[in-house]
Amino acid sequence: MPRGILGRKLGMTQVFNDQGHIVPVTVIEAGPCVVVQRRSRERDGYEAIQVGFGPTKEQRVNRPLKGHFARAGVAPVRHLREFRVEDSAAYEVGQILGVDMFRPGDTVDVVGRSKGKGFAGGVRRHGFKRGPMAHGSKYHRGVGSLASRAGARVFKGRRMPGHLGAERVTVRGLKVVEVDADRNLLILKGAVPGPRGGLVSIREAKATRREKV
Repeated sequence: MPRGILGRKLGMTQVFNDQGHIVPVTVIEAGPCVVVQRRSRERDGYEAIQVGFGPTKEQRVNRPLKGHFARAGVAPVRHLREFRVEDSAAYEVGQILGVDMFRPGDTVDVVGRSKGKGFAGGVRRHGFKRGPMAHGSKYHRGVGSLASRAGARVFKGRRMPGHLGAERVTVRGLKVVEVDADRNLLILKGAVPGPRGGLVSIREAKATRREKV
């Protein structure tokens, strides 16, 4: 069944493989996570488990969430996410999920939130080309014409200056290089979205799940 866990990005480093080549890797503190709720097809229309990560103080949790945690009989956690599974009955509320669910060589998809970079123009946000930068030019880094001749309005979906970053990003097909269950560390080949300390979701790659079917 699909595997998934929450974690915290610690940063990037490099390791050497068996051939002596440098491999850039991202280190993630993954878990331990607790199963807070189960979703069933009969009651909710789909099979999933709600997973919590990161202990927090009880006074930092609002009353609805306090009741939610109390019904599950688990300590309050900072983050809650759902993972789709084939059969939620295979899990128990209160069950602890660790990084040992993955093995070196596994392929995973990682979901995170990219770094926010504030307001950006079209050149930086969308890769627009700039105009001539000589003194006589009246056009340098502007977005250019916005409307069509006939419409006399700006069409929806036009690429414009605006907020850059701070978006949900999924990186697919990352290889698991090493698993350290004692320290709850997961080492993945390549880069993972988000800043150091950012929350990430690690789940079994969809391509891998299709191969098993």
